[in-house]
Amino acid sequence: SASDGGNIGCCGYILWMLSLIFIAITFPFSLILCIKVVQEYERAVIFRLGRLVSGGAKGPGLFFIIPCIDSYTKVDLRTISFDVPPQEVLTKDSVTVAVDAVVYYRVSDAAMSITSVEDSNKSTRLLAATTLRNVLGTKNLSEILSDRENISHIMQGSLDEATDPWGVKVERVEVKDVRLPVQLQRAMAAEAEASREARAKVIAAEGEQKASKALKEAADIISQSPAAIQLRYLQTLNTISAEKNSTIIFPLPIDLLKGFVK
Repeated sequence: SASDGGNIGCCGYILWMLSLIFIAITFPFSLILCIKVVQEYERAVIFRLGRLVSGGAKGPGLFFIIPCIDSYTKVDLRTISFDVPPQEVLTKDSVTVAVDAVVYYRVSDAAMSITSVEDSNKSTRLLAATTLRNVLGTKNLSEILSDRENISHIMQGSLDEATDPWGVKVERVEVKDVRLPVQLQRAMAAEAEASREARAKVIAAEGEQKASKALKEAADIISQSPAAIQLRYLQTLNTISAEKNSTIIFPLPIDLLKGFVK
C-alpha cells in the first residue's frame, strides 16, 4: 500500500494510483518489471518516491515493486575482507615503521548501510587505515612486534564502535606485516648477536665453574684413599690399551720431587 512509503502526499497518491492502473492494463507483461528476486545473502532496500519503505529490507526471495515510483538497492550481507594499505607509523618511541593489516566486516543492517552513509564499503576502508595509524602511534616498537593480538582486538573494538551507526559489523582485524627500516634491522641484528655472545660466555663460565667443583670433589675423594690413584692409573692404562697404543704412562708422585726442589 502507499502507506508503506510514509506520507507521500497528494501527488504521490495520484502517481501510485496511475501506476497500479498501468500495471493492471499491461498485465501480465508488467510482472517482468514488478517482481524482483534477491539471493539468500542479499537484501533489497526499497524507496518509494524517495522515502524508505517501512518494514526494513526485503528478501531473500521474491518481492514486489511498483514501477516509476519505486527504486531499490541490493545490499550484500556476506563477509568482506580487504587489505589496509601499508601505513607509515611513528611509534611512541619515535621509530618509523610501515604496517599493513587485514579487516573482515559485513553489513548487519542493510537499510542503515544505505541511508546512514554514502558508501559504507569505502568509508570502512578509510576508517580502518586511520584507526591503524592512531592505535599504533600509542605503542612502542617492542609492543607492536610482540603484542599483535592485543593490537588487533583494540582496532576491532574501535572500528566496530565507529561503524555501528552505519549498519556495519567489523568481525576481525589482523596485523599482517611490520616493515622496519634497513638501518634499524641491522642495529637489532647486531644487538641480538651481542646478546647471544654474552649468554654463550656466561654459559661457558658456569660450565667451567661446575667442572672445577667436580674436579675438586674428585680430588678430595682420591686424597682420602691412597689406593684410589692406583686404580685410576690402571683404568687409564686400560683405556690406552683399548686403542692399540704402545705408549705407557707412568705416574710420578709429586712428593718425590719436593726434595729436589728444595
